[in-house]
Amino acid sequence: MSEFQKVLQESMIWAEGLTAVISLIYLYRVKDQYWKYFSYYLVLIFLCEIFGKWGHHLFEYDKPAFFNYFVIPLEFIFLYWLYAAKSFGRLNLFYIISALYILSFIPNEYFFKMKKIIFSFNYTFGCLMLMILVVMEYYKQINSSEILNFSKNKMFYINLGVTLFYIGTLPFWTFFSLLNEYKELFNIYFNYFLISGIIMYLLFSTSIIWGKQSS
Repeated sequence: MSEFQKVLQESMIWAEGLTAVISLIYLYRVKDQYWKYFSYYLVLIFLCEIFGKWGHHLFEYDKPAFFNYFVIPLEFIFLYWLYAAKSFGRLNLFYIISALYILSFIPNEYFFKMKKIIFSFNYTFGCLMLMILVVMEYYKQINSSEILNFSKNKMFYINLGVTLFYIGTLPFWTFFSLLNEYKELFNIYFNYFLISGIIMYLLFSTSIIWGKQSS
């Protein structure tokens, strides 16, 4: 990893931390709304990232298992809930997509290599499900009577951040092993992964500060 990438990686973690702090500062605005769970989620993800980076100094643990079986599923399932259950009001859609994502662990266990920080097949499938929700959210926003007030729409910033990070880096994790053989291309995409992660969390912060506090 280059020095530039190390700086980006550190910056991404602290961007998560900044967003977590902002979410707590503005928690009073949404304490009676479902958006409070978004704040809790951001804090928990930041703590997970901190543990993932420095937890080995406290005790030995299986880092790939921690991310693949807890952190990444938490990210996907929460976002499925935020989009399907809350933004679209379709609880059944949330259950269906979440169940399909969980079932994707089965072929992953039997046909793909373990001991990787991100399971390519599992992550790819989760992103594809998320991409469907992202497209649905864009369609909803475009056809909304509030389109002219998009800057006050919390989901506008969240959807943009998710698009840049999760959807934008989908090819990177899907073809990770192949890209790893082409170092120059790999480094370009890895830089994008880190930069888009920073931007996503800044967009999440913007959503918290400027977004309309809809119930």
